Amino acid sequence: MTEHSRAHPFRHSVEDREASHHIPDTPQTRSSTYALAFDDTDFLQREELRPVRLQLELLKPELVMNEAGIKSTVVMFGGARVPRPAEADQARTETLKGLAKYYDEAREFARLLTLEGLKTPELEKVVVTGGGPGVMEAGSRGAQDAGGVSIGLNIVLPHEQAPNEYVTPELCFNFHYFAIRKMHFLMRAEAIAVFPGGFGTLDELFESLTLIQTGRMKQIPILLFGRDFWEMIVNWDALAEAGTISPADLKLFRFVDTAQDALDAMENWEGKGEKRGAIPGR
Repeated sequence: MTEHSRAHPFRHSVEDREASHHIPDTPQTRSSTYALAFDDTDFLQREELRPVRLQLELLKPELVMNEAGIKSTVVMFGGARVPRPAEADQARTETLKGLAKYYDEAREFARLLTLEGLKTPELEKVVVTGGGPGVMEAGSRGAQDAGGVSIGLNIVLPHEQAPNEYVTPELCFNFHYFAIRKMHFLMRAEAIAVFPGGFGTLDELFESLTLIQTGRMKQIPILLFGRDFWEMIVNWDALAEAGTISPADLKLFRFVDTAQDALDAMENWEGKGEKRGAIPGR
């Protein structure tokens, strides 16, 4: 918030926070109870404050993206372990080595999307990834190749990690709650591209499909890069044959192999922007 954007004449919280750090040192001022509530991390981390922390994680990226003028995004999900092609020989399995080609496809897809978005006066089709390595790095890198911005939605994990170097710093966020992070992935999405990946990628894919299947979200293109990979790990037809999904649900996504295939599919997606009716019995 700038001084110009303030809508009231009262003293700003920033001023009081700064002043509170330069007060006389007494037993009373050293007490944790004397700290300003919004400046007291121990207080904010109390169990009872979880609803407030959830709200803060929802609000912070939303406000920043609004202020940055982000109008629409294209989400790129995919594995952190997918190697750069130049490093494919170091991959731990032959399958991962073969998946390195999707690093290049993800990078090209992001580049083409960003070039398309830059043709509009507003920030449209902005690439958003999980902000990490692998496919996520490729997406951020492709956006940078095109001279555009990208969003990175990172999350704190038990092992040491950092955002990839290509995410736009002012649009790089860190999360504690997976659920809020996934909301931000989809809130502005006009398409979802899913590259080969592991549990996290599958979680993101199936939550997106479920939201559209049940009418909780409007239909947007869901593009699965790599038919061979996706048909190897999921027997899609068996789900329809068993009756656990409708045959029509198989039309919620399409297989693509190249960046251009994906762009063509986005352009010609039947039912885009419509909301499906809820499935009876779900």
